Amino acid sequence: MVKAGRLRSGSTGKLKRWKKGRSSECNPEIRRHREAARSRFFSRPAVNSDLTVDSLKLHNELQSGSLSSSLKELPKDSPFLEEEEDGVLTEKSGGTFLSGLSDCTNVTFGKVQRLWESNSAAHKEVCAVLAAVTDVIRSQGGQETETEYFAALMTTLEAVESPDSVAAVGYLLNLVLKRVPNAVLIKKFSDTSKVFMNFLSAQANSECTSATRWIISCLATLLRKQDLTTWSYPSTLQIYHGLLSFTVHSKPKVRKAAQHGVCCVLRGSDFMFGDDPPLHHPAAQSTAKFCIQQIEESGGSKDATTTLHILGLLKDLLPSFPVIAVKSCCETMLRVMTLGHVFVTSCAMKAFHSLFSTKPSPSSLTAELNAQMITALYDYIPNENDLQPVLAWLTVMEKAHINLSRLQSDLCFGHLPRFFSAAMNCFLSPHTDVVSTAMQTLKTLIQDCVAPHVTEIGPLNLSVASGPASSICKLFRAVEDGLTYKFHASWAFVLQVLRSFFEVAGKQGYLIMKKCLQTLCDLRCAPQFHFTGELDRAVGAAVETMGPENVLLVIPLEITGTEQTLDFPRSWLIPVLRDHVKNAELGFFARYFMPLAASLKNRATELAEAGRPLESKIYDTLQWQIWTILPGFCNGPTDIVSSFKGVARTLGMLIADRADVRLTLCQALRVLISKGCKTDEDRAEVGRFAKNFLPILFNLYCHQNAEEENASYRAPVLDTIKSYLTLTEQKLICGFLEKASEKLNNPESTEKTRLSVLDLISAMAPYTDEQALCSVYRVILPCLESKTCSIQKKAYRVLEEVCGGERESCKQFVHKTVEELKMTLLESLKSAASPAKRPRLKCLIHIVKQLSAEHEDFIRAIIPEVIICTKEASVGARRNAYSLLVEIAHAFMRFNSDQKEAIQQYLALVYAGLVGSVTMISCTVLALTRLVYEFKDLMSTLVLEELLQNVCLLLGSKTREIVKSALGFVKVIVFIMDIKLLAQHLQLIMEGIGNIKDDIRRNLRVKLKNIYTKFIRKFGFDLVKSMLPEDCHKVLVNIRKTEAKNKKFKAMKSVAEAGSDSEDEHFKESGNSIEEILAETDSEEENKKPVKEPKKQVRKKSLAWLKEGEEDEPLNFLDPKVTHRVLATRPGVNKSSKTKHDFKITSDGRLIIKDNEEATSRGQKEELEDVMADIGIRSKKPQKKGLREEADEDAMMETDSQSQYKAGGSGIHRPLSKKVGFGEEYKSKKGRGDVKRKGKPDPYAYIPLNKAQLNRRKKAKNQGRFSGLVKAARRGAKAGHRMQNKQKQRKA
Repeated sequence: MVKAGRLRSGSTGKLKRWKKGRSSECNPEIRRHREAARSRFFSRPAVNSDLTVDSLKLHNELQSGSLSSSLKELPKDSPFLEEEEDGVLTEKSGGTFLSGLSDCTNVTFGKVQRLWESNSAAHKEVCAVLAAVTDVIRSQGGQETETEYFAALMTTLEAVESPDSVAAVGYLLNLVLKRVPNAVLIKKFSDTSKVFMNFLSAQANSECTSATRWIISCLATLLRKQDLTTWSYPSTLQIYHGLLSFTVHSKPKVRKAAQHGVCCVLRGSDFMFGDDPPLHHPAAQSTAKFCIQQIEESGGSKDATTTLHILGLLKDLLPSFPVIAVKSCCETMLRVMTLGHVFVTSCAMKAFHSLFSTKPSPSSLTAELNAQMITALYDYIPNENDLQPVLAWLTVMEKAHINLSRLQSDLCFGHLPRFFSAAMNCFLSPHTDVVSTAMQTLKTLIQDCVAPHVTEIGPLNLSVASGPASSICKLFRAVEDGLTYKFHASWAFVLQVLRSFFEVAGKQGYLIMKKCLQTLCDLRCAPQFHFTGELDRAVGAAVETMGPENVLLVIPLEITGTEQTLDFPRSWLIPVLRDHVKNAELGFFARYFMPLAASLKNRATELAEAGRPLESKIYDTLQWQIWTILPGFCNGPTDIVSSFKGVARTLGMLIADRADVRLTLCQALRVLISKGCKTDEDRAEVGRFAKNFLPILFNLYCHQNAEEENASYRAPVLDTIKSYLTLTEQKLICGFLEKASEKLNNPESTEKTRLSVLDLISAMAPYTDEQALCSVYRVILPCLESKTCSIQKKAYRVLEEVCGGERESCKQFVHKTVEELKMTLLESLKSAASPAKRPRLKCLIHIVKQLSAEHEDFIRAIIPEVIICTKEASVGARRNAYSLLVEIAHAFMRFNSDQKEAIQQYLALVYAGLVGSVTMISCTVLALTRLVYEFKDLMSTLVLEELLQNVCLLLGSKTREIVKSALGFVKVIVFIMDIKLLAQHLQLIMEGIGNIKDDIRRNLRVKLKNIYTKFIRKFGFDLVKSMLPEDCHKVLVNIRKTEAKNKKFKAMKSVAEAGSDSEDEHFKESGNSIEEILAETDSEEENKKPVKEPKKQVRKKSLAWLKEGEEDEPLNFLDPKVTHRVLATRPGVNKSSKTKHDFKITSDGRLIIKDNEEATSRGQKEELEDVMADIGIRSKKPQKKGLREEADEDAMMETDSQSQYKAGGSGIHRPLSKKVGFGEEYKSKKGRGDVKRKGKPDPYAYIPLNKAQLNRRKKAKNQGRFSGLVKAARRGAKAGHRMQNKQKQRKA
């Protein structure tokens, strides 16, 4: 088909047009394709034919009688012969030109066999050569081994002459050489290498590169397979140098193959991985000399193409050179970098980066040489305004220091201070990328070079004059200087480096970091400081490592409770301490913060009594913030055994008496138990006070005040009880449990108290012994029959905790009392309230998991209850019912060895619900839906078809509930069933959907539309439309339009993204990167057609710029640092681009980019979530009140198809939702006027203060406004006065 679209501009005149209806009356003038077709029949070709002499030789060899003559010599069991019915041996039929390819038994050529139908002419030549060689080997009785193929292909290489055939043979040789035994290649090295070298010498300057690069690859593989003795011969090195000479070839493919081959030889030779390998390849030294020679000959000339190619080669080879060669190569690269060629410098930096990143052994790069190279690279520091060179230099220096630290850490510490000083200068750059890279480099060096050795170095002191400790002090001082004003634009990045320093060396470097902490505190208090978040995180890192005590010695809180003013300039430290304190001394909190909190509380009380509520509230808030620091001190404290006993009494009293800090203290106890008690001594010490804390917590939970009835106050207390029970002795828990049981049975206990006691029993039951569990079971047994729903629900929760307990006592209790539990649960079925269904079903789940085959009758008995519970109002009950259905299926599978038969028996029991009431039928369909989804692999096709037929019959029911469940089943079937099998039953499903009653169809229109959409996506619009009645066609047309609209929108969005990318590429300057320069110089265009020259020659822009002197100072070219003024980035040009994109941006400016897979699979995920909601795995989303009757998330329309219209204007475009006016919340609902609202200011007319009201020209206007307000207030007062008088008269 011809792609539709607009014609390219300028092509209209070339088109030939015919008049309407006359297109077949004239013959075309261009007959190229007819001539080509005519040449194939009974005439000589008019153009050059592809038939060559080599192709005729291969054809003659295949068609000659040599194969037939050798056929007689083959054994009778040969695969080339077959026996006919009369016993005569004949040649095997079915042979074709490519028979040798299609049935080749050597796995080496599997790649060729997989792609043998390719349309490439080169690949067809490969297939022909392989078929011919295979037939020749078979004709001579060969076994098709790699050695035979190697010999045959080498012979063929010498025989063929055309470039295409040589390329095909070279490609096959490249494949087979890798699998030929080494002994064969070593023995035939001389002859094979001679053939290769002769070919390369003859084809060195040939235009055809395909054959050359394959022969180069073969030669590299041959050299790689040789042993160490072979490399001692000068001839081997001579052959290798022949390969090496192609690394600077003008053709990119040839050069790339040669460079890859050289790397494989030097780094991947077989003897390098033997038992006693040499440190370096014998040819490494000569390779280095070749590279140096090529660089010196080419130098940094205008093109410097050869130098760039060699530098690219050195990037891979430097780590494999000996140390002398590495030193010589590095000196040569440093010399050529002085020429100021931008791309040469860039490639040299890449080579250095590769050398340091690979972490070479000391035999290739010693610590001294590494240090010398670091020192030498300081002479090539780019200007801080030159973006790309600075980034490259920072990255290379980072890798160099990391490698030096690996080789010799002391020497690295000696070089780090100079680099830190140089990197800090980059923080003055106007480019954010330079500053960010410098920051990341310093953080990486701190983590990789300083952190591993800071513990060995010990405490850092300024008195140390030399050594690693002195170096770390210098490093910190260099970073600390970044807090001076000249770095103010980069303070956010400097603070991040300081944060890393605090994290790594804060514990050892407290003495040298005190001054920095004071500076940070002064900056934090400065009025115009904008980086408070970064500074708080830096100080927080110091708190984590140094400890809060050391930090507060340097930066005191300056809060005592006796302040004359309420400024509190250091109050910002309290949130920092709260968020970052950990692994600290709990005793310090008791010594410092607890007295401070007490004094602040007393001060707040005094001010409240003195009638100063505002000041009292401030101090009360401060003391509460002090207590919020306690959970941090409980996170991994170092002195639990010695300090907790001094804190426990105070904590218990505060929890009992102080409701304002109760939740914070409960949180502290939970953190202490979960994250602080790491040893048995710590757990024993905290558990020793369980007898004191648990009674307090029990009383709080059972006797909450009216203000604390909500879950926000009760839940933390109960969570604290559960956490403390993990450390409490079992005997003590049993005692508490006995007292709770007595209180539960006490007739004087209120209902609220009994509910709280049941919660406590539920928390304590899993931690008691078997005897106590039996007594608990006897206690809650009457509660299971209670008519109070809440009591019954709590009792089932206790039973749930007991049956699902992981401890051995719980498992033994369930095992011994399983018969009694079964009877209890069956008898309490009729009295079970709806709110108690969720814990009751959970109990059944735990019990069914532990049942054996002898309890199958009990499982059969509970199936009807479980099915009915799939329609419970509670989401948790429905979820548990579905889970229990699956668990029962697993139980049947445990009882029966044949899993498919077990599922069949289970389904037979569920089928019985289809003959019950309307609710039972609906619930049964839901249950079958979940079972089909869960066990579809164990159900036969016949079972699924039978289920589908029955459900389709239910679609014609007059009850909406049944139809709705049946549609859910259809939706799951569409999702899980194979499309081929689904297509066979499509007519049945569509007939069932068409039989739905009209009133039900209207009510379930959203669900039906969702199902229609799924069918249209799978089977197409026309097929679905033909199977549905005309009443549904309007909906189908709407779906088709919506789908087309969504598809068009996605296509336009993708085109817009691609268009923005292409525009960026179009306006990008050509020749600005090393890859583009190399691509231009080494164009692989080998087309012989003449290329028209452009009319105008565009002058190339300069690839480098010179930065002029400062102010009026002229540029001195004799200055040794003049190379620093050679920039790769044009100075003074702001490259800020405002390219539009469709990516979302976070608050801090980062792009949110989603993968294509995520975007394409979004619809599948939504469909999966939809199905999982139908089968009860996930809860359905809450909906608006008007749609709550449907209770199905299918009511959500596709977001793409929703209208984006927003109301605005007048008439039919008016907004329907009225905006609440100012003061509307005070309006009385019963009469006129305003009323006071609890928790809000009084309904007075507040006039905002505005300096514009002082304008003399607007004085009259403002007075008029105020007078109007006063008049209105007076009128309202009079009306209110009259109403009061009337009410008094009525009462009188």
